[in-house]
Amino acid sequence: MPFISTKTNVSVDKEKEIQIKEKLGQAIALLPGKSENWLMLSIEGDVPMYFRGDDSEPVAFVDVKVYGGASSDAYGKMTKELTAILGDILGIAPDHVYVCYMATSDWGWNGNNF
Repeated sequence: MPFISTKTNVSVDKEKEIQIKEKLGQAIALLPGKSENWLMLSIEGDVPMYFRGDDSEPVAFVDVKVYGGASSDAYGKMTKELTAILGDILGIAPDHVYVCYMATSDWGWNGNNF
């Protein structure tokens, strides 16, 4: 039950959105027990964002929420892959991407909680 929300100040056309979706669908498998079959995504481009008091550089914030959690090692591999994806597709430097992970034992779906 992972959810990945990506916000960036870069314009994201449909082609780039699909590329990001496909790459995130593959990357989620870096977290044990997670797959694209349960992955929900949100991709927002053209978001006003500032980093170090400046809005002239491409930046992104990626919020990864997972049911159950994962190890620090798995999160580290995921961060490396997320920054590579955003670098390749949107031209965002790795040092201009923040990634936040949140694990929870309470996750609702289909009118019930797991």
